[in-house]
Amino acid sequence: MMFASIKQTTTSSSSVYVMMLSLLICSSLSFHAYSFQPVIQNKHISIHQETNYVFNLHGWVQGSDGEWEWEEDDPTSAAATLTSTLTPASIDATATPSLPGGSFRPKQSLGQNFLRDGNTVAKIVKAFVKDATETLDKKNGVERDLTSSDLRAVELGPGAGALTDSLVPVFGSNNLQCIEIDPRSVELLGQKHPSLRVRHLDVLQADYPSIADEEGGPLSIIGNLPYYITSQILFALADASHTNAVRSATVTMQWEVGKRIVAPTRCKDYGILSVVFQLYADCKIHFKIPPTVFYPQPKVDSALIGLHFLGPGQLRRRLAGVSPSNLRSVVTATFQQRRKTVRNGLKQLALTVYEGDNQRVQKFFESEPLPLPQSVQDAIAAGDEFALAQQLPSDWVKKRPEELTPGQFVEITRLLYGTDGAEVSPLGRKVWRKVKHGT
Repeated sequence: MMFASIKQTTTSSSSVYVMMLSLLICSSLSFHAYSFQPVIQNKHISIHQETNYVFNLHGWVQGSDGEWEWEEDDPTSAAATLTSTLTPASIDATATPSLPGGSFRPKQSLGQNFLRDGNTVAKIVKAFVKDATETLDKKNGVERDLTSSDLRAVELGPGAGALTDSLVPVFGSNNLQCIEIDPRSVELLGQKHPSLRVRHLDVLQADYPSIADEEGGPLSIIGNLPYYITSQILFALADASHTNAVRSATVTMQWEVGKRIVAPTRCKDYGILSVVFQLYADCKIHFKIPPTVFYPQPKVDSALIGLHFLGPGQLRRRLAGVSPSNLRSVVTATFQQRRKTVRNGLKQLALTVYEGDNQRVQKFFESEPLPLPQSVQDAIAAGDEFALAQQLPSDWVKKRPEELTPGQFVEITRLLYGTDGAEVSPLGRKVWRKVKHGT
């Protein structure tokens, strides 16, 4: 790409530099940060306070010396403070991750695409520390002094260890563990980091509540996820948040999947993933990742997604007595027929719930929205954005699924099933993940 060499432009070619910037700014196309990825190996990328930045675009900044660099996080934030105290220089200046030779080749059957760009690894680790620290519990309204052991870091699918090699110096082997199904990776990581705990396990079978109990509290998840099982891993993490077993997740995934998680209503990307994770967590896309930083290169872009799980307390207040299992039935039934109205999508489910009683089904579809529960009204009074969008419209049966917010799906579930005392009853260990996955 023509802009990949911007960082290497010298002052002697200023006219060419100005022309390239003009083309960039005037173009009607939407360029992303990965379009400006500088070609750098084994070189420190940092932001100095004395630098006078003259341009800012999609997470990249250009200094007065003409250099393009990643914009750093707020240096006064908890994440930045923890990073500066626990992280060695390697988090800012990572070498190109080495890939083992010989018989250690990425397996397509395992969806392996290894990270091979040191700068991308550093960005992922920084985002992980930020996500994990932002979700730590506060005591008496004041953040506690943070240590690496507070985060209880768990890496999913470390593969050849590109992320692991940067995480170990940050957290130490005692405060990090990995889950890996590939025995070659387990052996390799054991050789590189003898004291690192590596569970030889299918990530889909991981029992996160048990691991959290062993570690003494909620886990912070990081991972470069295989594309083909991304959704199932995410659903397992959502289930784990029912027992406060998982605090945060900072994970790579296909760009299109990432867009679905953060999608607003009334767009084609909005679907089941949007409803579930916008209900269960605060979600954001940290940045886009180009195929060139992986080996082998995938045919699509990737995204680094940050999920800050609410935990069982706040989730219960949002559900206000609605069972997650019943909510799953409603969301799945409607989005399986997303081009149809909610009435048509829920007809068969309503017949099942009301045991074939057509009169009760008809009454359900003619029902006016119920008054919002007190917990939701309290959240509205406090200005909670989720609660502010929870009231069902009077013509809800005529809506299509993508027109309804996650909170409105909760209200439809309340209309259909009522409440089952979920304010106090268990939310369920296995609701969103498949029956055959985990315990």
